[in-house]
Formats: sequence, structure tokens, C-alpha cells
Amino acid sequence: MKAPTSLNRRVFLRRAALGVGASLALPNIFLNKTFAATGENPSELIRVGVIGTGGQGMANMRALMKNVVAVCDVDKTHAASAAAAVEKSTTRKPTIYSDYRKLLEDKSIDAVLVATPDHWHALPSIEACLAGKDVYCEKPLTLFIEEGKTLVRAARKTNRIVQCGSQQRSEAKFLQAAEYVRNGRIGKVKRVLVGLVGVNWTKDPLTQDGPPPAELDYDLWLGPAPYRPYNKQRVHYFFRFFWDYSGGQMTNWGAHHLDITQWALGMDDSGPVEIIGKGDFDLQKRFETPSAFSITYKYANGVVVECRSPAPKVETLIPQRKEQAMEILAGKTDFTGCIFEGEKGLLYVNRGVIRVWPEEIFETPIKPDDTRLHKSTQHHADWLASIKSRKLPICDVAIGHRSATVCHLGNIAIRTGRKIQWDPAKEVIVGDAEAAKLTTKEYRAPWKLPVV
Repeated sequence: MKAPTSLNRRVFLRRAALGVGASLALPNIFLNKTFAATGENPSELIRVGVIGTGGQGMANMRALMKNVVAVCDVDKTHAASAAAAVEKSTTRKPTIYSDYRKLLEDKSIDAVLVATPDHWHALPSIEACLAGKDVYCEKPLTLFIEEGKTLVRAARKTNRIVQCGSQQRSEAKFLQAAEYVRNGRIGKVKRVLVGLVGVNWTKDPLTQDGPPPAELDYDLWLGPAPYRPYNKQRVHYFFRFFWDYSGGQMTNWGAHHLDITQWALGMDDSGPVEIIGKGDFDLQKRFETPSAFSITYKYANGVVVECRSPAPKVETLIPQRKEQAMEILAGKTDFTGCIFEGEKGLLYVNRGVIRVWPEEIFETPIKPDDTRLHKSTQHHADWLASIKSRKLPICDVAIGHRSATVCHLGNIAIRTGRKIQWDPAKEVIVGDAEAAKLTTKEYRAPWKLPVV
């Protein structure tokens, strides 16, 4: 028998990797190596394919417009709008795909940006790693915890750069807040108060199930999610309020502010050990995730994180320092964002604002020999730079997975109504087999979570 050519061998290995997780142990000779990725030519354009071109996909795409060479969406109108935007900006016509698997087969694409509904975050990202492409995936990184563990393994086995879209880490005020907390400027942290926005459900009247619009491949939109008849109030933006596709405002805004909490506490590689939660649900049953919730996280070092949605009243969370809290909130009685309570003071941070009490805390700036954190001034640029340098980005896949895990554990506590004991080292729920079942989920056939 004639020996296979090196090209055929590479094709075989790549196909094997896409089919079975065991192939990941093979050498990475089949991976898509670009000039940009190998550093042979740092000026080489990193060619990006965008998977999911709705509202968030378009927002991401605008930051990477010069790099976009392909777009993919199960909604033809979304894909066409994205392609037109690329052509208008670059005069280049991008390739249009309706199935992300076809995009991943395109060897001219170096990296992908995944901005689909949440239930479609992990699988394309995992398969992109297996196809040798670097990944930028929107937050929350996953729909359930086991997806995150699999995605981290896939990224590490294939040496891919995977950036989670927790872009607050690339904003100066959040970096400043994290460094001030890490360096003890407010003293030992006792508590963190996290305020999230409430549910922004549609004001439209409830609609009946019916046939999907012609431009939408609804079966592919569902993908691994359980089948149910099409309803426009479960698709596109409103998907986030149904358990099949997302985790409500906990995994929407919690993925931002709890990520900053983890960062500032130095818990990027860990998490809480105890979680208690309760929630209220829509009396009309228009959507499934909580309409309001209260979650308490306890960390092994004694720090307590109180997370509330909608925006909580400070006097209910920090009555002994109500006046000081209102001072840093500029007179407001409720808040979104994070308030770090230390033995020496308070620090409040949200998008566009950082304040401390007492103000003298800011008189001691962060010094060069203090603990310094990864600095990024633009989240997408940080990802592109990491692709070229092969150094981990500011919100690496393992970090994004840990932050998403905190959100998922909060939802599990709400859904079970029980105290959850979590082992952050082993990443397992301890002593509650029923709750542990919620860390994973069975995909609808024929979709499968790859074994890595």
C-alpha cells in the first residue's frame, strides 16, 4: 500500500480531532498555523470569521472590522447585514456561511469570534480549537459548568488562544479598582456587594407559538437545546430568560460584575466554597429565569459576596456604613456594579466610575513594585496581540470559565433552594448528587459535547 502523503496525513489527523477527543493528544501538526500566529510575520493580517452576527455580534465585529473575512449566522438577514457592513467598511466581500461547521472547515480563516446565544457559545468554541483556530467567545463562556471544563481542556490541548468577552477587564477603572483591592488600599476585604440590573423583558403582548420566519434556520438555532415550537419571544435577545438557552441576568450581567469580583479578590483560579440563593419568578410565567434574586457566596478565606438583582438598596446590605456607601454612590440609595468593603474603607466601581471612602485612599497610588495586573486598553486588540505573541490574553478561557462557574452556582442554588457546597479545586458540588446534575446537561441529538 502506498504511504499517505503528508497533506493527506494532516487532513486525516484534523478529521480525527474533530471526531474524537482522544486525538487531541496527538502532535499539533494538523493545526491551522498562520504567519500571525507563529510570529513569522507579525504584520500579517489575522483573518477572523464571525459566528453569530446579531446585536452583540455586530458590536464585536465593529471592533475587528479590518480583520473580518467571513460571517456566519442561522438568520439570513443578520448574515446579510453583517456582510454588507464589512463590505462598506473594508470594500472586501466576506464569505457568508449559515452553518458554523462549514466556516471552521475554511483553512483561510485563522480565528473566530463567537457571539451566538449562550447555548451556542461552548460547542463552536471547542470545535474551533480542535480545528486549529483561536477564539474570542462572548460572555458567559458557557451554559453549564461541564462545558467550561471541556473548553479549557480543548484550548490547552491544542494550544489555542481563547479570550472571553468580559471586556470590563480592559477598562481602566476596573483595572484600578482590582489593583487597589489587591494591594490592600482599603484593608482586608470583608464583603463585596454586587448589584445587577433587573429583567428587561419585552413589553410586547405574549405571542403564540407558530412557524419560524423563512430567513431563520430554527432547527440549527436550537442546536443542542431541547426542541420546542418556535416563538419569537424565546429567540434572539429574549433567549437569555429561558433555562434552555441561558441563565437570566445572573449569567448576563453577573458574568461581568462577578468576573471583576473574582479578579479583585485574586480568585481567577478558584471560587466560592458555599452558595445560598433564593429567587422570585414571573407570576405570569412569561419567562423562566428569576425576575429577582439574592445570592450569598462565601469564600474559603472568609470573604462574603452578596449579589442582588434588581439593583439593591445599600441600607439593606451595609446598614452600618449607609452614609459612607451613599457618599461613594453620589447620593444614590441603590446601585449596579461592585462595592468592596474593607477594614479601612469602601471602594465602588462600575462602568465609567470609581469612588472610594475615605477619599484619602486615592492619595496612595499604585506603585511599580506593588501587585500589578494585566493591563489592556482594548479587549479585542488584546486578543489579537495574544494571537501573535501566543501569551495568554487578559481574560483567558480558564478565567472566563471560573467566572461563569460562579454565575452557574448561583443559579443552581436558586433552582434547588438548598445551600451548595463547592470544591473549587476539584470543581465539583459536594454532598448533593441532585444539585450536581445541574453542572452538566444532555445535548439534543445528534449534537454532542466532545470528549477531551
